[in-house]
Amino acid sequence: MGAPDVTVVCVGPETSDVPLYDPKLLAGLDWGDVTHMKGGGDYERGFLQLLAQLTKVGDITREQFEERFETMRRCSGHYYVTVVEDMDQGKVIASATLACELKFIRGCATRGRLEDVVVSDQYRGRQLGKLIVTTINLLARHVGCYKLGLDCRDDMKKFYSSLGYASEPGNDNTMIIRFPASCPSANGIPSDASCSNGTPTTAPAAATTASSNL
Repeated sequence: MGAPDVTVVCVGPETSDVPLYDPKLLAGLDWGDVTHMKGGGDYERGFLQLLAQLTKVGDITREQFEERFETMRRCSGHYYVTVVEDMDQGKVIASATLACELKFIRGCATRGRLEDVVVSDQYRGRQLGKLIVTTINLLARHVGCYKLGLDCRDDMKKFYSSLGYASEPGNDNTMIIRFPASCPSANGIPSDASCSNGTPTTAPAAATTASSNL
């Protein structure tokens, strides 16, 4: 099977022409040989099925998908869910998310987190993991993050090291608390959460997702 004709896009629902974030951000990156870029990605193109190869997704309806999309879109500058599409097959084949945290430290800086990295099991071994992670690296720098971090399995350290990531001396641990599903906000931001002028008014429950399936 030859190399697929792919494009890097920002995720969005089929029923909306409004992407999660401005596609011009992708067009403004230093892409080299990567030329296919547009705004798109949607529920029907297998985005959730792809995420299910990484972690538990659940039975999400189109309505739930679009509601969560709109909640994230209103939090301008916080969520950059980016996907790779196979142009011939019309489906999402890789994805990663840049999640930005606003800080008071370092002069009110922004810290980035690389999350939910996954490449379809049918397309692995074709450098798509490198493509999607490099995209997030460039995007994080472009939007002004002072650093970009991730959590990964031990067997993925070599891959991420090859793309510029390094463990910090004396700070090579990840600790999390997982809340039971019965907790009011255990599944993320409550449905009545909103953002005003890009600032969240309700914080999501603490959680960490390993970025590993490449």
